[in-house]
Amino acid sequence: MDASNTIETLLPDSRTSLLDSGEDFEVLNEDDIGDEPPPLEDTGGGKEEKTDDSVKISSDTDSDSQPRLEEWLDVLGNNLLKKKVLEVGEGRDSRPQKGQNVKIDLKTYTKDGDLVAEEPELCFTLGNGDVIQAVDLTVQLMEMGEKASIQTDAKYAYGELGSSEPQVPPNTDLHLEIKLLEATDAPDLELLPPAEKIALANNTRQKGNMHYDRGDYAAAVNSYSIALQITESSSKVDITPEEENELIDIKVKCLNNLAASQLKLERYDAARKSCVLALEQHPNNVKALFRMGKVLAFQNEYREAIQMLRKALKLEPSNKMIHAELSKLVKKYSDHREVEQAMYKKMLGNTSGNSNQGKKANSWGLSWKWLFGAAAVVIGGVALSVYIAARDSAQSTVMM
Repeated sequence: MDASNTIETLLPDSRTSLLDSGEDFEVLNEDDIGDEPPPLEDTGGGKEEKTDDSVKISSDTDSDSQPRLEEWLDVLGNNLLKKKVLEVGEGRDSRPQKGQNVKIDLKTYTKDGDLVAEEPELCFTLGNGDVIQAVDLTVQLMEMGEKASIQTDAKYAYGELGSSEPQVPPNTDLHLEIKLLEATDAPDLELLPPAEKIALANNTRQKGNMHYDRGDYAAAVNSYSIALQITESSSKVDITPEEENELIDIKVKCLNNLAASQLKLERYDAARKSCVLALEQHPNNVKALFRMGKVLAFQNEYREAIQMLRKALKLEPSNKMIHAELSKLVKKYSDHREVEQAMYKKMLGNTSGNSNQGKKANSWGLSWKWLFGAAAVVIGGVALSVYIAARDSAQSTVMM
């Protein structure tokens, strides 16, 4: 799904490795979002290898109109994600497309067969990253009414982070049982009633919060960006000023959450743009000011960062988080200035030393010149006196 032009500059081009650092504000009702949804995690062979896999899968299924139930399909060609048909569906033409809303019956088991979760009517948008990659990838290959067994490596499930809901330990391989129940086209955002658009944007933002809470910041950026696109979509139906303001509020929350996620991913330029967009809508938004201060600090713009944090603190004087960040930043800025001043003094000290040496040399030069000049005057005076005395003596002799 393409994001709007505003979002395109904010999003990372690919899924980024996750960081463990903590965020300042908790992502509850206000946080940020990204631009364009990042692609699914690379399987190790790059885009060309994925394309080859999809071609191979298509040719395999074309050769047999009725897939053999006992065969496992290596979905990505790396033996980490496999699919086997348990009940044949309605044919390849009934497969869902990316961007469609699908409903599935999902059962999740550990490899030992322990039931982890059961969701008889799980609804999500295909290709939006709303579910784990194992589900998102395999459902695209399922026919309507088909029931399939899925074996997935932890990489395409809950990965190194695991999950609290459902409860899945880190690095856990899973066995899934999926039945495709329904696939419908996504609604036209321009024709969607404002109340439904608001609800859709909010639900998508909440999915981003869920990803953020479990530390999957790249997935959070993906969900926030989709929610942001919903809030920025034009409308061909009547919308009240109150509904417009509500969409703007959701947009600011998404942008705030985007900046938080981008800070976690160390994408400081993108986080800065997200903060700027949020502050354009709400200039006194405390979370946007706070995160802008953090971004500026990471970019070594300490003076501007302190100004942002002071403005945020003025709006919320009792906010301990802002107090702590401001104190830390002021100390850091003071240490930074001391280092700079020491460097300047060292530079100026060398310059003044060279200058004094030059002055000393010049003064000696002037002293010698003065002495030579004085000696020349004295010698000239003596010679003149001798000449005058000799002349006077000669004149006297003549007269006598």
